[in-house]
Amino acid sequence: MLTPYSPTVLLILALTGLWVVASATELTPSNILYINADDLGVMDVSFMGDRRYHTPNLNRLAKEGIIFTNGYAPAANCAPSRAAVLSGQAAPRTGVYTVGTSERGATNTRKLIPTKNTPHLSNDMMTIGDELKACGYVTCQIGKWHVGKDPTEQGIDINIAGLQTGGPASYFSPYKNPRLKDGPEGEYLTDRLTDEAINFLKNHRQKRFFLYLPYYTVHTPLQGRKDLLGKYQDRPGIHADYAAMVEALDQNIGRLLAYLDASGLAENTLVLFSSDNGGIRHISSQEPWRAGKGSYYEGGIRVPITARWPGKITPGSTCDVPVTGLDFYPTFVEVAGGSVAKGKDVDGLSLLPLLTGISGKLPERSLYWHFPIYLQKYAIDDARDPLFRTRPGSVIRHGKWKLHEYFEDGGIELYDLEQDPGERKNLAETMPEKAKKLQAKLGAWRAEIKAPVPDRLNPAFDPSFVPTEKKPAKKERENKQ
Repeated sequence: MLTPYSPTVLLILALTGLWVVASATELTPSNILYINADDLGVMDVSFMGDRRYHTPNLNRLAKEGIIFTNGYAPAANCAPSRAAVLSGQAAPRTGVYTVGTSERGATNTRKLIPTKNTPHLSNDMMTIGDELKACGYVTCQIGKWHVGKDPTEQGIDINIAGLQTGGPASYFSPYKNPRLKDGPEGEYLTDRLTDEAINFLKNHRQKRFFLYLPYYTVHTPLQGRKDLLGKYQDRPGIHADYAAMVEALDQNIGRLLAYLDASGLAENTLVLFSSDNGGIRHISSQEPWRAGKGSYYEGGIRVPITARWPGKITPGSTCDVPVTGLDFYPTFVEVAGGSVAKGKDVDGLSLLPLLTGISGKLPERSLYWHFPIYLQKYAIDDARDPLFRTRPGSVIRHGKWKLHEYFEDGGIELYDLEQDPGERKNLAETMPEKAKKLQAKLGAWRAEIKAPVPDRLNPAFDPSFVPTEKKPAKKERENKQ
């Protein structure tokens, strides 16, 4: 199999004048550091254009590498997005659509019986950890796992702090985490996870490594570090704890970059930073993008993605090709010098042509999302209706066009993202042929991937129900992920 870095391809590039950055040094597999923030919105880092939060180290990472201006998560909330990235497969293949049950919200407000959710990836599922171990890498995950009970049974050699749960009991020690020894009282979790990451790098610098660093932050509970809270207390429109958590995350990424540089590891390490889904809208607005976590409008699935790889990625690069977390799996395998395991279905594409500039483009494709489930509202979500962030449906993005299809009422929404990034002007009625074409492509994809479409009516559904506002019970608040 020819890869972009095989000798034959390098010779072709040189003879045809298409040589960009490829060289003999790129035949050596690189270390991989994949940093994943939790619930960090696309507008919560300043390299994406919003200056509310202090993120100078992420800005530096972006300036030293590439920014993907159309970066997407594979799903709009935690577990399904992580399951997709780690397995390389879209949700219909794994059955992981949400956290816990798919029957969210009041029973009498759900018209359909949603598809049953699979809470975690099967231990038999080949993960990116398994693939990289086969390439001779030591694999380590530090932080939030959330796709199974034990990462060491899912392709990970070393697990620190990874559990099946989605959020920490506290960001301050004692952590009450059986996979993380408590530190001194008051120690901050984000700082501690970075300490663990640097220790791993020190102990394994002579080996090829895959370090997956999924910080718990900025997931609830919102608990900012005390020394950072004061600077945000009186800023209008800013949640002080949230802003302090973002800054603490940025500081710790700075620490990691400093260690990579000082140790000499930076020269042969791909660093990729992203988030698992969009930000929570009522905590941090994602304007100009609509809605937030749990919604399949842009604010729920757009995420910041940047990568640095000295000698391979041209510093200061930007790329407007739409990419998704599903692309990370084949990318990491190719960086490791391997090939995706025979018989493994992978729903993404390797990003190496974009990272290295060998071609600067990918084969034409559409991006798809499928969510045959319900997610109840948070607060003011700016979603399709006031009761749910998500009702059962599917979405396709093709070029500048995006189409939503809803299963309850057959609703279709068509948006031109170039002219209408906030998804406010539905063009389905004025451009019926375009909508029909995209709906057909979406249906063909569902058939190909065997995506379940719920069609059983819920006998408890009450179309005349009018909701009244009330504060959710504690258990319901905890389950709103």
